[in-house]
Amino acid sequence: MSDYIKYLTKLTAAGGMSRREFLGRTSALGIGAVTANSMLGRAVMAAGPVKGGVLKLGLAAGQSTDSLDPAIAANTVTFMVQRAWAEALLEVNPDGSLSPRLAESYESSPDAKTWSFKIRKGVEFHNGKTLTAEDVSETLLRHSDENSKSGALGVMRGIEKISVDGDSVVVDLKAPNADLPYLMSDFHLMIQPGGGRENPNAGIGTGAYKLVEHEAGVRYTFERNPNYWDSERGHFESVEMAVINDDTARNSALQSGQVHVVNRVSPKVAGLLGRVPGISVKNVSGRGHYVFIMHCDTAPFNSRDLRNALKYAVNREEMVEKILRGYGSVGNDMPVNSTYPLFDETIPQRQYDPEKAASLYKSSGHDGSPIILEVADAAFPGAVDAAQLFQQSAKAAGIPLELKRVPDDGYWSDVWNKKPFCASYWDGRPVQDQMYSTAYLSTADWNDTRFKNEKFDSLLREAKGELDTAKRKALYSEMGMLVRDEGGLIAPMFNDFIEGVSDKVQGWEKNGVFQLMNGLVTTKCWFA
Repeated sequence: MSDYIKYLTKLTAAGGMSRREFLGRTSALGIGAVTANSMLGRAVMAAGPVKGGVLKLGLAAGQSTDSLDPAIAANTVTFMVQRAWAEALLEVNPDGSLSPRLAESYESSPDAKTWSFKIRKGVEFHNGKTLTAEDVSETLLRHSDENSKSGALGVMRGIEKISVDGDSVVVDLKAPNADLPYLMSDFHLMIQPGGGRENPNAGIGTGAYKLVEHEAGVRYTFERNPNYWDSERGHFESVEMAVINDDTARNSALQSGQVHVVNRVSPKVAGLLGRVPGISVKNVSGRGHYVFIMHCDTAPFNSRDLRNALKYAVNREEMVEKILRGYGSVGNDMPVNSTYPLFDETIPQRQYDPEKAASLYKSSGHDGSPIILEVADAAFPGAVDAAQLFQQSAKAAGIPLELKRVPDDGYWSDVWNKKPFCASYWDGRPVQDQMYSTAYLSTADWNDTRFKNEKFDSLLREAKGELDTAKRKALYSEMGMLVRDEGGLIAPMFNDFIEGVSDKVQGWEKNGVFQLMNGLVTTKCWFA
């Protein structure tokens, strides 16, 4: 029987049998699904990547106003587009460690205040220009410019000076930061020729694929970069990304074979989709969280009591059960959970408390007029249903929450970061410093709750330079409590990343850093 199992495993790894059929046959032989999947995974990796083919993705969260400028990438589609044609200095692995990319190595001074990144030689941009340390320096300087509106601006403000020393880029910080290498993996900091100053929308990088054509909010096509420096990546001949914001249409495209991969599978259909022959549903827990955000500087949300009334008015257990259906966990009104290094497990979990919510609402002095929550399913899968649950639980506390459903298209340009109360999502960041610096520092461009707290800012600066792990953990704990109790974030749940994948796609790995294998499905996978 052992030889027969090996035969089945090799046949499936080579594409001669579907994964579903393989699991069925091995099950008949008394082999459990976990063991069978492990055997198949090892066989696939041993067989090695196969070159060629056209990978087609159906992606949600794109819109007609999307730009190719990495600085303002703000949704899953723009993130995936950057991942195909561009690269950063470093990359976060599934286990949280760092891998060198355009920086082949890095080192710091003993006080973590000066960092040096040695730039990889022999790397070529899509326009034929050789990558230099100057290109890297100019890229970092562009994203440090207050006029850039870069999503990485919050993490770049701690830099005092950027200079070139031979083949290395030297970063001098205003204060020590032990996590600076993680910040350099930010997907906004894609290295462009000349820093992208002349044309940040050119779509020219060093990535595994060259951008061929694009229509924002509709479609993107790429061809394999023949001069790509990493032979272990970029296996497809070409890649096509179709923006399909409608959940039903996206899943139908996967089932009909029009696309091979879809993102943001709704938990309510994940089980059904996973039973379709030739399709696997992949899910991984991580740092992603579905949220409702309030602007702390805008009435009526400038009242701390009102903000906390709304937080206590959320039945988060019910929301996780009915919206996530097992594909996630309860949130605690802060953007970090146990997947983060130095997370404090002793912070009390906030519970649904309609009586306390009612008391805080009364003390807020609100006039009783409707509190408008703007929502669309573009915010996250099931966002409208989640908002309706929120409305019902708030009603039990006497809080007049009114929903305003808005169009999916334009949600990220017209509603998020503009309207005072709306639904949203964050994929999270590799480390707490990056998450807090990106969205909760008073001066952060993406501070979508308008949370401006001097004590929090001071703690964040202190934590950046604190090299003692225990002391740093205590600082992060205090910061988390400030966000939870003083801020405008309602974070009822942390979501799994759920994706639908054709069994033709091989090399898939679990990666909870970001969606779609941290955006690397196009570069690390291949066809059977």
